[in-house]
Formats: sequence, structure tokens, C-alpha cells
Amino acid sequence: MSDSEPHAQTSPAEPQLEELLGKIAARDRLIAQLNTELAETNQGVVALYAELDDKAAALREASELRSRFLSYMSHEFRTPLGSIRSITRILLDKMDGPLTSEQEKQVNFIQQSAVELNEMVNDLLDLAKIEAGRISISPAWFEMVDLFAAIRGMFKPLLTSDAVSLVFEEPKDVPRLYTDDKKLSQILRNFISNALKFTQHGEVRVSARRDGERVTFSVADTGIGIAKEHHSAVFNDFVQIDSPLQRKWRGTGLGLSLSKRIAELLGGNVGMTSEPGVGSTFSVTIPIRFDSAEGATVADDEGARSGKKLHVD
Repeated sequence: MSDSEPHAQTSPAEPQLEELLGKIAARDRLIAQLNTELAETNQGVVALYAELDDKAAALREASELRSRFLSYMSHEFRTPLGSIRSITRILLDKMDGPLTSEQEKQVNFIQQSAVELNEMVNDLLDLAKIEAGRISISPAWFEMVDLFAAIRGMFKPLLTSDAVSLVFEEPKDVPRLYTDDKKLSQILRNFISNALKFTQHGEVRVSARRDGERVTFSVADTGIGIAKEHHSAVFNDFVQIDSPLQRKWRGTGLGLSLSKRIAELLGGNVGMTSEPGVGSTFSVTIPIRFDSAEGATVADDEGARSGKKLHVD
């Protein structure tokens, strides 16, 4: 064996070392590729956040513009509507002389249309106030019987048909409430108004019951009812369930949505059960004593959607 032969032989560890170095080089290339992809992803995320911020700012601006428009138009509509309603009252009171039966029919139609339009304007104005953060809660102590008596008096002139009766159950075991009676009245008026619109025969029954430290008010009717597939949408903005009676009665589709938002501002919630051909029951549950902290939390949520804060007195 010559002296050069030992130097020509390869050590058994050299192939393993070369393989290991190859793996390390491949790992380094993979890490470099991943770092490049991560940097590109980070740049994309930063750009996406910037775009989302721009979109959010644009949405806030659009929401504020819509609220301003609704508020402005509502105020502008109120003046001529007030004039129309005043004139129709003068005509129906026959202060300027008697009316023929046809004239009285037409004036009544004008008055009813003005009342409906005024309700739409009020709904739009309330929506604008909530979205702009300019609605306030003014709680005070009051008796349930006084609230029911006031609402009964409001609806008495509207009960022109003997086919439908409006029944107020006497509140039992319901204590005095400390909340905003005007806001609560608005919710119940919306429920009762809808019930009377969609009930052609039978009754609309208003009741109240105590559930611990809360009170649930219910408005049950024997009207046309609502199909189950529409239940989840009835409290959304501008929603109207398609039906022959719905097409007869014009509206904004805001009454139930506003009722839900106002109930939340009072620290409560709304609910509904309904079956087609049987009737519907709409309810609102609120605390016996209004909790300003709870109301303020809901107000903060509403205000956050509009970029402003609602006020709770």
C-alpha cells in the first residue's frame, strides 16, 4: 500500500456532515422565505387596518349626515303638518259652517293622512336623536294605573269599530315604578297601535305583571299574526312584513325598532310571540327602579355606533 492511499480514503462522517449542512442551508432558505412572506403580510395587515379606519370614518360621517338629514327634514315637515291638522280640526268642528257628508268624509281622510304622516315624522326624528346621541332618559316615580288611564284616553277616539275592543287589565301586585313614563308610554303606544292595525276582530289586551325586581308589560291581540320566519326581523329598522293589511297601513317600519332601542335605554328588553291566524303578543320588560349606570352603558353602545354619547339624566 502506497503512502497516498490513506489520504484518498473518505471519512465516514463526511457524508453525514454534508447532508447536515445541506439541511441547514435549506432551512435558512425557508426561514428567509418565511420572513419575506411575513414582512409582506405585515405590510398588508397595516394597509388593511388603514383602509378599515378610513371606511369606519366614512361610515361615521355618513351616519352623522343621515342623522342630520332626518332631523332637519323631520323638523321641516312638522310645521306644515301642524297647519294641516289645525285646519282640518277647524273644518270638522264646523266653525266656518256646516259640511256636506262628502266634504266631511274627505276632510276626515285628510286628517287621518296627516296623523299618519306626523307619526312617520316623529319616528324618523326619534331615530335621528338616538343615532346622534341626543336622547335623554328622565326617570320619575309614577303609578301604573295613571299610565294605563292616560294611554286608554289617547286611544279612545281611535276605536271606531265595535268589532275590536281595547282592554286594559287592572295592574295587580305592581308597585310604583321609577323610570321614564313618557318613554315607556311610547313603547306601549307603538305596540297597541300595531295591534289595532292588524286586528280586524276580537280584542287587544294590555296587561302588566311583576317578575321579581322587573315588570313585564304585554300587548296581546287576536290579529293576523306573524309567520315564524319573520320573527327575527320585526325589531329591525325599516322592516315591514308583507301582507294585505300591511299594504293598507302606511308606515316607516321604525315603530318596533325604536321600541326595542328605547327599552334598552330603560335597562330592559322587548319580546314577541306570534302565530299566523291566532294573534301576537308583544312585551317589554323593565326594572322597577331605573338604574342610571345600566342605562348609561346602553347609551354608550348606541353612542359608539354614531361616534357620540347619549345622555341619561
